[in-house]
Amino acid sequence: MTRRFTLPAALFALALSVSPAAAQEKLTLLLDWFVNPDHAPLIVAQELGLFEKHGLAVEMIEPADPNDPPKLVAAGRADLAVGYQPQLHIQTAEGLPLARIGTLVATPLNALVVLADGPIEEIADLKGKTVGYSVGGFETALLGAMLRQVGLSSDDVELVNVNFSLSPSLISGQVDAVIGAFRNFELNQMDIVGEPGRAFYPEEHGVPVYDELIYIAHRDRLDDPALKSFMDAVEEATIYLMNHPQESWEMFAAYGEELDDELNRRAWADTLPRFALRPSALDRGRYVRFAEFMQAAGLVETPAPVDNFAVVLGE
Repeated sequence: MTRRFTLPAALFALALSVSPAAAQEKLTLLLDWFVNPDHAPLIVAQELGLFEKHGLAVEMIEPADPNDPPKLVAAGRADLAVGYQPQLHIQTAEGLPLARIGTLVATPLNALVVLADGPIEEIADLKGKTVGYSVGGFETALLGAMLRQVGLSSDDVELVNVNFSLSPSLISGQVDAVIGAFRNFELNQMDIVGEPGRAFYPEEHGVPVYDELIYIAHRDRLDDPALKSFMDAVEEATIYLMNHPQESWEMFAAYGEELDDELNRRAWADTLPRFALRPSALDRGRYVRFAEFMQAAGLVETPAPVDNFAVVLGE
């Protein structure tokens, strides 16, 4: 990855104040996707030397397959992964030895999206229409819950697998709506090409609130002090990001030359308020409620106890 970055004076002073530990512990972090604004706290932590400050050398890796990172952590082939709370419920119910140790994005990003000037003005208008999705299971469960709120069911719409071509399939008229679009990306992408969209948010239509992106570790490594050091560095980076959004954007944009574009600039602004300000903090009630939702949707047969897969390190 191309990285050209010149520290402004204030950042340079901060970087000088960070004293790298004599012996750094190496951690491999698998991202959920290619680097994007969802990963802003991680990029800030890396670029400001905050991982170094906490005695860590963190290697961030973009996955070839976004489904692989948690599985590789479970197999002991990586130390940490960025993953999704809904998938964690499924993975732990299947017996994978994984645990959430922190939160990256603390609100859902998923949305049901339609064309802003199209015929769908409310969810009930989807009766008899086509809805595109990328991955069956969770996305279609979200849709089903949203439809039930207006007296419909999944049988009242035609589901079309559009793979990962969500906004293009909507813009081209292949489908009337798409489920699984990330509100901070697809809506901006559609607006940039002159085809603005309108979003219906699952958490406002029958779906319990959940954490979109989380940090995942192997359950057998929860007493490793390096994991607590990682979360401490992430929290420092998040606070810096909130206090210095413009400097952080410039840092992010310089991390890779492909990152400095209009879509990422817009997504950055939309993602900033959604980062967990206390990344290590855990709302157990949120995880219990979502486990019950996943069970009711038939995505897990018997949910694992929340304390088995969602923890606060050091407690």
